[in-house]
Amino acid sequence: MNDFDIKAAGWDSNPMHWDRSEAIAKEIIKLIPLKKDMKALEYGAGTGICSFLLKDYLKEIVLMDNSSEMVRMINEKINSSKAANLKALNFNLETDVYKEGKFDLIFTQMVLHHVIDVERIISTFHKLLNPDGHLVIADLYEEDGSFHGEGFTGHNGFDIEILSNLLKKHGFSYISHRNCFTINKAISEMVTKPYEVFLLIANR
Repeated sequence: MNDFDIKAAGWDSNPMHWDRSEAIAKEIIKLIPLKKDMKALEYGAGTGICSFLLKDYLKEIVLMDNSSEMVRMINEKINSSKAANLKALNFNLETDVYKEGKFDLIFTQMVLHHVIDVERIISTFHKLLNPDGHLVIADLYEEDGSFHGEGFTGHNGFDIEILSNLLKKHGFSYISHRNCFTINKAISEMVTKPYEVFLLIANR
């Protein structure tokens, strides 16, 4: 059982998770021409908050996560809401090859900084997108390591220009980015710090 399996049951009780997903979904709706014939993938979907906010704008969304407990939570929510166009999938794109089709939109929030081989996952996203498809990445700007603290093995956010150049290297174009949310996180009993979240959009 990984950390996200442990966190799954209480994930939706954190108001910040809702606020962040609502801010990201609002930007996606505003900036991307969503259509009812589009198929989307949310990678690292967690409990699927963002996908549930976008489900009425798209034909189908595959909610992919490598945490079995997060996927179980998604399925419970799909069953209770009868959201027929949402499909939960326990799958890890970092280690396995997805062969069940391509997508018009791939979006991910607060996931990329957990991915060890960022270049590989960006290449994978490019392969999974249809021509003219859109990639949306929401994640932390580069920070001092205090967001996760000692022992974290991922990335301390991203330099947006370096990330943009990596996307260009793997065939993406029309790359734009903006600040979309601020996470105010307590890093000690006395200190709360703001961490800025960017929204980056790229076209295949």
